[in-house]
Amino acid sequence: MSMSTPGPERVPSTVKVGKTTGQGKPPTGKPGTNRPAAGRPGAKGGGKGKGRKPVTPVKVSGGRNWGPIALIGAVVLIAAGIIGYGVYASVQGSKPWEEQVAAIDGVVDYRAQKNAQIDDRTHKDGPQTYVTNPPVGGAHNSTWQNCMGDVYTEPIANEHAVHSLEHGAVWVTYKQGLAADQVEKLQSKVEGKDYTFMSPIAGLDKNISVQVWGYQLKVDSADDSRIDDFIRTTRVKASMEPGAACSSGNTTSDPVPAPAASAAG
Repeated sequence: MSMSTPGPERVPSTVKVGKTTGQGKPPTGKPGTNRPAAGRPGAKGGGKGKGRKPVTPVKVSGGRNWGPIALIGAVVLIAAGIIGYGVYASVQGSKPWEEQVAAIDGVVDYRAQKNAQIDDRTHKDGPQTYVTNPPVGGAHNSTWQNCMGDVYTEPIANEHAVHSLEHGAVWVTYKQGLAADQVEKLQSKVEGKDYTFMSPIAGLDKNISVQVWGYQLKVDSADDSRIDDFIRTTRVKASMEPGAACSSGNTTSDPVPAPAASAAG
């Protein structure tokens, strides 16, 4: 009978040692010791740890930047002004010239007065008597004064000048003895511009008088902007004979001769 003999002691192939860290090593310390230190009293990064300087809040300015705002406001105002002036000029320009010249401060509208002596447009020989100085209408010589931007340095005959007004010319007159620089400024408004002419005149109660047929403006200075307004508004338009010429007229400053019949008598 065979008997079994005791063999060497058998060793288990695996040994159960408990939980590990997952890397083959057992966990160290107590559970929870691997958590971040933040939040624990005295730990770095904590909210109230020693040695941490308090954070000073940065104050963000809430004020507005007024520079660009002011610039934009100025641009808007300028644009509004330009547009407003354009609208005003358009409205004014659409009005009849008679209304435009009547709107110039200081202009006298003699056409509205219906004065028969001013409204008289007959041709008469010899010297005439006029209601105003300078005249703005009335009986006149059959020859007009040349008014193609002519500048006369001596007084001219009213009888010829009135005929030029009837043709639509602007007559610029000034007091004899007016300062040379003022005369030069007036001259610059006339020279080279047809349907205008200029001369000194005796007995003028203002330094300067500008007239067309039936309208007159008197001012003290050649710098007065109303002179340009008057010329621009009335030149040619004020004609009582549209299309009548300003050339081929009288170019002298001689007074008109007395009628032949009176001379013979």
